[in-house]
Amino acid sequence: MFSKSKINEPAPKAEAETPSEKKAPEMNQPKTSTDFAPSSTPKAKPPASVLSADLTVTGNMKTTGDIQIEGTVEGDIRAHLLTVGEGATVKGECMADDVIVNGRIVGKVRGLKVRLTATARVEGDIIHKTIAIESGAHFEGSVQRQEDPLNPSSKGAPQRSPSTATTSAPAAEKTTSS
Repeated sequence: MFSKSKINEPAPKAEAETPSEKKAPEMNQPKTSTDFAPSSTPKAKPPASVLSADLTVTGNMKTTGDIQIEGTVEGDIRAHLLTVGEGATVKGECMADDVIVNGRIVGKVRGLKVRLTATARVEGDIIHKTIAIESGAHFEGSVQRQEDPLNPSSKGAPQRSPSTATTSAPAAEKTTSS
């Protein structure tokens, strides 16, 4: 009574296709967003290494990551971001792109951005590109601005901008010649 319709069935393939009639599937199909997907997913930034309040470290530490100190360190520290906790003490040179001091540092601090919070206690020189000192912070030492405070070869006199050096040189010549 009812017959099966062949409308939705695929057409039979022709057996006599020549190689010139065949086309590469990559050339016929449009590119999709999955064709351009990266081979690996980007890695998430690892969390900061935390040295707990009951930990005392004697020796130097160096990392390209972040460190949060809550205990005591006797040695130099080099990191990307260094956070010295409120109850922490560091005796040594601290060098990082960003330095946030909530606790105590006895030694030189070098950083592109240095921030002393109200609870900070720093006894030593600070060499920085930018600095912020909150009201209530205790600081004993000198502050020196440098374009590249992380470069060890920049330990000499403060760097001057080219315009300052150019304008001061002629004035010195006039003073010595008269």
